[in-house]
Amino acid sequence: MSQPEDFHNDDVVLDIHDRPKLGHWIGLSIQHLFTMFGATVLVPILVGINPSIALVSSGLGTIVYLTVTKGKIPAYLGSSFAFIAAMQLLMQSDGYPAIAQGALTTGLVYLIVSFIIKKIGSTWLDKILPPIVVGPVIMVIGLGLASNAANNAMYNGSEYDFRFVFVALATLAVTIIFNMFLKGFLGLIPILLGIICGYLIALMVGIVDWQSVVDAPWFQLPAFEVPFVQYTPKLYLNAITIMAPIAFVTMTEHIGHLMVLNKLTKRNFFEDPGLSRTLMGDGLAQIVAGVVGGPPVTSYGENIGVLAITRVHSVFVIGGAAIFAVGLGFVGKLSALILSIPNPVISGISFVLFGVIASSGLKLLIENKVDFDQKRNLLIASTILVIGIGGLVFEIGTFTLSAMALATVLGIFLNLVLPEQAASEKE
Repeated sequence: MSQPEDFHNDDVVLDIHDRPKLGHWIGLSIQHLFTMFGATVLVPILVGINPSIALVSSGLGTIVYLTVTKGKIPAYLGSSFAFIAAMQLLMQSDGYPAIAQGALTTGLVYLIVSFIIKKIGSTWLDKILPPIVVGPVIMVIGLGLASNAANNAMYNGSEYDFRFVFVALATLAVTIIFNMFLKGFLGLIPILLGIICGYLIALMVGIVDWQSVVDAPWFQLPAFEVPFVQYTPKLYLNAITIMAPIAFVTMTEHIGHLMVLNKLTKRNFFEDPGLSRTLMGDGLAQIVAGVVGGPPVTSYGENIGVLAITRVHSVFVIGGAAIFAVGLGFVGKLSALILSIPNPVISGISFVLFGVIASSGLKLLIENKVDFDQKRNLLIASTILVIGIGGLVFEIGTFTLSAMALATVLGIFLNLVLPEQAASEKE
């Protein structure tokens, strides 16, 4: 059930509509900015899009999302990994105009689904997403990228590098220490402090490319790739057919992240502001990202992890991070500074963030007293966890169903078709 309109979660440091003091506000927002930065700029780098554009588009997309959802959901939207392969293919064949058109198409798919849900409602979610499905899915969201974090903490290119492992573990250690022993405002920004200390350690062992920061200009206008202005209008049917189906995959991730946020904030965002509005916000954010030249955006598990660790759920903090992201897209040196943060530092932080999300799923199962002596529950959870964490991908042509999405779909299917008791349990 949704909470009363005036509900305030007193178990957290800052609830959704609590506004921090200015100095705290800046620090907390920068913490979210640093947390999402590595992943958000990695997507455009892999595709061949200007990373500064991705920063601007993620900030604008987040502001759009917060506005459409009436400032009720503390979610940051960054570049989506689900579209990387499709965008790389389109960049090779037709270039940026096709990617922009594909991004606009995915946003439109979200808007269409949002309209349908608004008409028929979302009460069906309680039936298809009970705790036995939601708990393991949340665990998959947290652990699904665990291998990526570990690999980034070990390999310098294709070579194992002990310095990388040392920096990752040192970053993890100081972050844990900050979480456990710091008080006051410093106790609210352990992730930011962990990144700063990890960066300094990385500098000492010589794995930071500082020259890129020195060479970068202070002010730099992002090379916006505005469709229909810089390019002759043309319909790219291949972009539509390749990217539109992936929208349904990211919708699954969208719902999964809402499940985690529901648990963290003690609210039901499926009811208020409603799934139709959250999908509309995400869809419009993707359209805005496509218009300014960025990749499609989606909510970020890393930032949800920050919410869980700090217990600061304020949408003002998320909004501040979005504003900083937009501004950072125009500051060349700051962009270069954050871009120079080595992978091991981000990995060290990710060990904590991803683990906290996974633990939230485990906590949900415990609180709902899910009985694993029942074969039905054991089979559903086992299927979701192994397929999702193992990375099983379903591909047909250019359509790809990610491991997390496939695990969720199979979990929902098993929940709907399996009887409450196995035949052997009835004897």
